[in-house]
Amino acid sequence: MNTSFFGELLQTISERGRALLARDRRGSDAARSEDLIDLCEHLLSGRGEASGVALARDILRRYGELTTGPRIAFFEALAKRFGTDNERLAAAIARWQNDAGDTATAELHAASEPRRQELFRRLNLAPGGTAALVHMREQLMDALAHRDDLKAVDNDFVHLFSSWFNRGFLVLRRIDWSTPAIILEKIIRYEAVHQIHDWEDLRRRIDPPDRRCFAFFHPALIDEPLIFVEVALSRDIPGAIAPILAEAREMTEPDRARTAVFYSISNCQRGLAGVSFGSFLIKQVAEELTRDIPRLNTFVTLSPVPGFAAWLARELKDPASPAAAEFDVAALAKLSDPQWWENPETAEDLRAPAMQAAAWYFLRARNRRDLPVDPVARFHLGNGARLERINWLGDMSGKALSSAHGLMVNYLYDLDEIEKNHEAYAEQRTVVASNAVQRLLRPTTAAELVPIAG
Repeated sequence: MNTSFFGELLQTISERGRALLARDRRGSDAARSEDLIDLCEHLLSGRGEASGVALARDILRRYGELTTGPRIAFFEALAKRFGTDNERLAAAIARWQNDAGDTATAELHAASEPRRQELFRRLNLAPGGTAALVHMREQLMDALAHRDDLKAVDNDFVHLFSSWFNRGFLVLRRIDWSTPAIILEKIIRYEAVHQIHDWEDLRRRIDPPDRRCFAFFHPALIDEPLIFVEVALSRDIPGAIAPILAEAREMTEPDRARTAVFYSISNCQRGLAGVSFGSFLIKQVAEELTRDIPRLNTFVTLSPVPGFAAWLARELKDPASPAAAEFDVAALAKLSDPQWWENPETAEDLRAPAMQAAAWYFLRARNRRDLPVDPVARFHLGNGARLERINWLGDMSGKALSSAHGLMVNYLYDLDEIEKNHEAYAEQRTVVASNAVQRLLRPTTAAELVPIAG
């Protein structure tokens, strides 16, 4: 209700401001012909609040009407014309060098900020401004693939969004069958790990007593989940997704469950990529679950391995690959056989070499930033989880077979060890893994690893 009232208030201010702007522009051909960038300069010049809100709304409306070419030109202008005011910055530096007091330091800090950050703040005052800016960043991200010169604009978006979407503003809500349909429809649409096929499929995931779903919301994005997690309650740590998603499955009574399985975590707003909610979500969901079911003592994921198949193919083709030198290349060649997974003998022959290759993939393979190559691993390890188990043929869907040769993994969230694991990963890039995972490497390789208690 408070959010609705605030939105209506902004709407009223905006409407009154538009009337003021209309009177100001009447009879002025130059004012009516201002382009989007001129309007942005006008917004930054500091007019009254009512006209400023209206002008922000007008800018966002006009931006929304741009086609691809003019939109890229707008981003270029943001990068070139709305960066740091160098004259102001030089003056602030000179003042600070003469007297490094609090006033001079504050001015130096303000002068070093790109002008587009203040522009985004003022645009955010428009009704629906936050959602419009998140969408604007989505479109900027599409351009970034070919335009490195726009990276500074993206950095400013991430900087501001990290503050605007601070954990203190987020609200955790349970999603169940009584949740408004407009939100349930978005859960179906945003599910990124295991497709939700229809309403009955959704109901099987959120309605039974051994199923839970939670999402984070932000007051500025009404009925728009930011991230959500689907949870299965079970007695043990699962190694395959099919029994969890099966239509006809054995129900686990919540009071007999000991394990909470986070089997799908989906980010809903692409424009908020780089603003992490995952660690907060997992920790708070674990706390909510233990309040409801005190006997829960194990919190794990059942996660996909989206880059394994492509990585392994590259390594097997590279004669200089240090990883492939450790593999049973002849055995792994069977992965190229059509429908190899339908032959039980072939699948069993592949188990040991594929699991060994997967252990190398997780424990040793690095990208250019010296981080694990697997994006899901980076997410969970960065949040303080431990790589607990690699599961052979854990997902037999076509998508998983092509991207991961059917592998799935469990990441364990030990609530007493999360901070320590996070620090080890953040400071030393350590992949905290169970002894069972480390033993999958050949003895000569495993001996090089620092033992980690599992």
